[in-house]
Amino acid sequence: MTAPSPYVSFTRDEWARLRAATPLTLDEHDLAALRGINEQIDLDEVVEAYLPLSRLLNLYVSAAQNLSAVTDTFLGQPAARVPYVIGIGGSVAVGKSTTARILQALLSRWPDHPTVDLVTTDGFLYPNAVLEAQHLMNRKGFPESYDLRRLVRFLMAVKSGAPEVAAPVYSHLTYDIVPDERHIVRQSDIVILEGLNVLETGDGRGGPVRLFVSDFFDFSIYVDAVEADIEQWYVDRFLTLRETSFRDEASFFRHFAALSEREAVDVARAIWRDINGLNLRENIEPTRERAKLILEKGPDHAVRGVRLRKV
Repeated sequence: MTAPSPYVSFTRDEWARLRAATPLTLDEHDLAALRGINEQIDLDEVVEAYLPLSRLLNLYVSAAQNLSAVTDTFLGQPAARVPYVIGIGGSVAVGKSTTARILQALLSRWPDHPTVDLVTTDGFLYPNAVLEAQHLMNRKGFPESYDLRRLVRFLMAVKSGAPEVAAPVYSHLTYDIVPDERHIVRQSDIVILEGLNVLETGDGRGGPVRLFVSDFFDFSIYVDAVEADIEQWYVDRFLTLRETSFRDEASFFRHFAALSEREAVDVARAIWRDINGLNLRENIEPTRERAKLILEKGPDHAVRGVRLRKV
């Protein structure tokens, strides 16, 4: 007897059929700007994996807008414009940033919600000076390295319909918060929040927080893959960065550019073992079943299956 599950599962072919008549609104030029490092996602992947998801999200957004209008009618007040918030979580190197960018591009082409903002939780990391003072530099990306109260306040302002809400900006080149730079969200139709620990229910310091980041989500997605595959993707990305951005004088990791390929692989695997893999197992993967939808990737980075929560 099959154990009960809160999810209904789809193969890629089954999921692709749920696209129905949703048109493809991206071309190869668009996709080239959305791909992550070493990701070979093509238009077939967009059609078969992301267009059905775009259609589903459009239906959810429309339903939420209708429900909001009903509530406003009941209260006898003018219709309020409140963004629909989508959270996207998953491991380092699993491709969640690419997923977020593709969904932003697709959803912004639907006529009912043309304004779609993308915010990453990297901006809510504590600055390096704070992490160093608290001896947390080797825990960067773990729940305790984020200013979760600031992130919750940001989301609370977004969902309350504030005219403008500012999010801090993070630089992957300098590996730090960019001083005095802000990303402004101005009552967007949809806000996508992408990050490692968006489905977490604690602060990483041994206790719960009063409000969870996910309390503000209308829909949540977890990008999933076997850890061995994610580790290999991380190593491959590290080697590519060693030949590119690590060579920039402004790069925090410029000292890695001088490594031989063998040395670089060893360093990447050590970082995975001691930081990223540990964070995945302890903090990120345990939150997977809290997501409304799980995208399951195969070794080639392609979506192989989808699980959609039904209860």
